[in-house]
Amino acid sequence: MKEQHPKINFGKTGVLLVNLGTPDSTSWWDIRKYLKEFLSDKRVIEVNPFFWQVILNLFILTFRPSKTAKAYKEIWMKEIDKSPLRYFTEMQTKKLREKTIGENLIIDFAMRYGNPSIKNKINKMQKDGCERLIILPLYPQYASPTTATVCDEVFRVLMKMRWQPAIQIVPHYESEPLYIEALVKSIKKKISEIDWKPDLIVASYHGIPKKYFEKGDPYHCYCQKTTRLISESFKQIKIITTFQSRFGPQEWLQPYTDKTLEALPSQGNKKVLVISPGFASDCVETLEEISIQGKESFERYGGEKFSFIPCLNDNDDHINLLEHLIKKNL
Repeated sequence: MKEQHPKINFGKTGVLLVNLGTPDSTSWWDIRKYLKEFLSDKRVIEVNPFFWQVILNLFILTFRPSKTAKAYKEIWMKEIDKSPLRYFTEMQTKKLREKTIGENLIIDFAMRYGNPSIKNKINKMQKDGCERLIILPLYPQYASPTTATVCDEVFRVLMKMRWQPAIQIVPHYESEPLYIEALVKSIKKKISEIDWKPDLIVASYHGIPKKYFEKGDPYHCYCQKTTRLISESFKQIKIITTFQSRFGPQEWLQPYTDKTLEALPSQGNKKVLVISPGFASDCVETLEEISIQGKESFERYGGEKFSFIPCLNDNDDHINLLEHLIKKNL
């Protein structure tokens, strides 16, 4: 019987970093494919599915890919033909692999939407002998449309497995001291690089519809907590919280980043820094929406100085934070 038993790999622990996702290229079809998967997620769009699919397929997926493709072309890393989010997630994984975190540890990454998929990576890790998986969604502040939908997809994959690995989820890390320290250091670094003193720092987080918050989503509270902790460690300049990237006609969490940037110059805040604490890697929402569109809007309404603080990306402080989160859950 022993001779007939199939070879089975076992005894390893897998760590899967998961970010939102990215199209494979800036082509219309790749953008459309990515948007279809993203906007079909019932955690992201909480409306009648039949009604929404009609609107999505007849209208949004006909017209929006062109606009989205234009934004991606502004920030696409042409020399390596990758989006910044894909590149930085790869680098985070590579640098974590280079650290001695634990024995029999496999570290990899996946995207909730697009490639590489959670399904393919979990199946591969299980095949490679991972009896336990640590899922690390790269969203510091938990929200249903981000962290929860990662969990949904992980569990959908497990439902089809005969031999399921044990699962450990890292749900949020909005108040981890190493996270706050890394953000504060990034602010100080930016201030040391510019030759002007900011009047204000805007902490811009991705928004969610207000009704999600009213239904019990804790995201708003986690964002406010992160800003408060940053402010307690860096008291030299006032920091405010805003929310960006709203989509559709319904009310989202306020204040809105774009409207705030338009109003700040008339309020005497003509020199600002913007940081996006909720994004683990720079992406179209930070590099195009904030660093390009946000800057243009701010200056159009009378702003004089504007600078965007890069996300933590693959810098050493961020890698140390991710290493800490992994060790904490081993």
